[in-house]
Amino acid sequence: MASTYTPLGVELMATGENAGTWGTKTNTNLSIIEQISGGYSAQSIAGGAQTTALTVSDGSTGAVMSHRMIEFTGSITGNQIVTIPLDVQNFYFLRNSTSGAYTVQFKYASGSGDSFTFSATDKGDQIVFATANDGTNPDIDTLGFGAGDVTLTGTQTLTNKTLTDPILSPGSATAGKIEFLEGTDNGTNKVTLIGPASTADVTVTLPAATDTLVGKATTDTLTNKTLTSPAIGTKISDTNGNELINLTATGSAVNEFTLANAATGNDPTLSATGGDSNIDIAIKPKGTGETVFGTGAANATITSSGAHDLILDTNSGTNSGTITITDAANGDITIAPNGSGVAKAVDAGDNTGAIKIAGKETIWVPASAMYATTTAGADAQQIETTAGRPDIKVFDFDPSSDEFTQFAIAFPKSWNEGTVTFQYFWTPSTTNTGNCALELQAVACGEGDTIDVAFGTSAQVLDAGGGTVEDQQVSAESGAITIAGSPAADQLCYFQVKRNADVGPDTFTGDCRLIGIKIFFTTDAANDA
Repeated sequence: MASTYTPLGVELMATGENAGTWGTKTNTNLSIIEQISGGYSAQSIAGGAQTTALTVSDGSTGAVMSHRMIEFTGSITGNQIVTIPLDVQNFYFLRNSTSGAYTVQFKYASGSGDSFTFSATDKGDQIVFATANDGTNPDIDTLGFGAGDVTLTGTQTLTNKTLTDPILSPGSATAGKIEFLEGTDNGTNKVTLIGPASTADVTVTLPAATDTLVGKATTDTLTNKTLTSPAIGTKISDTNGNELINLTATGSAVNEFTLANAATGNDPTLSATGGDSNIDIAIKPKGTGETVFGTGAANATITSSGAHDLILDTNSGTNSGTITITDAANGDITIAPNGSGVAKAVDAGDNTGAIKIAGKETIWVPASAMYATTTAGADAQQIETTAGRPDIKVFDFDPSSDEFTQFAIAFPKSWNEGTVTFQYFWTPSTTNTGNCALELQAVACGEGDTIDVAFGTSAQVLDAGGGTVEDQQVSAESGAITIAGSPAADQLCYFQVKRNADVGPDTFTGDCRLIGIKIFFTTDAANDA
């Protein structure tokens, strides 16, 4: 008959078994019992939210769950669960030494029995008893450290105790208090005196007369009282007791309204004042209510104070477009969408369309619009994929030597005559996945300028082969290219494409089949008028 094992790993040897090894196994059993009775083990549970299963090690020492004290360690970034098998019966000293504000739960591997959880801020100790009291839903019970002792941090009830000159010392930011409980119903009702959470001594002097104190939550009538900087609670009521103005308190408020009346010919003012340098005034209707201006008997005008622009936006300008009405003769009205928003206008037929905004635009230059240079020109080709499917007009750039193509663009007048960028579209001739390096440079020539002039500084873009012949590939956008010459309206810009095949970055071993170039440029006018 073979040995069996307890839930904590102690080997129960059968009669006549393990001849010659009985002593070793007995010593191992004694070591396991020793670690169960007083052993310590650390268990790292570092990481995100997860379940760490503690398991038995039958017939050998070292199993974490077979130690009296288990310390959980590691930096945790999510709530943790630590489990033990359903049949384990033992009590444990648990210590939570993890870092990170997340919970650590100790429970059986399955079932709906009770468990113990260290809160996200509890980095202390706890005694628990794994009861194994049910085969399916066993409980983890917590054990107290002793009842009946008065501790410094515990909550206990003292009966028939005399406190001589007691000092109530709450936390530095917590007010001390005394509670007078009713005796007739065991203190269901009480009177509480609360002291201020003050950083210095405070003395409260009661009047030397029989009087009634005014409570802040009671309804009282004050006569012949001057209120200096009064703090009003939640509302001001009219003479009928109905709400006139409701007030909401804000902790540590530094900004407020200031009301000022005015002499003849001047406007009374409602101003935002306070500690901040720039303070909005927020007017908030309820529900779907509207903010209404005007007398109802004439047109309403919203204007700026003094010779300043009027700017309309939403959400205090956060993620908002703006409409700016400029204060000037013949002033502009500027509409500025936020992010990828589109400025739109409505015509007389109630049709809505986008307003064209000057900015970044593109020009597509296909290979068929290019020409090979006389010296070291790339090879123009028309590649058939499959009959009846797209043919590809390309220029083949050699992998072993620098080759060139050129093209020319007359940019629109709306171009800001600044730098441009480019992106190339190509297809590989081989399955190689090395980097292909294409460069682009340009020069501008105007009326009467010589065309026999050097190109400007080039920009290079690397794009790795995708590993499949005739796959469409699109490079990243290049850095800025400064066009040589003096770019201006009505000039022709000559561009030169170069495969930089003889330098280190270009490692693609096949022909780079250039399909076309996309030129990015910036406009600063709505049209070419």
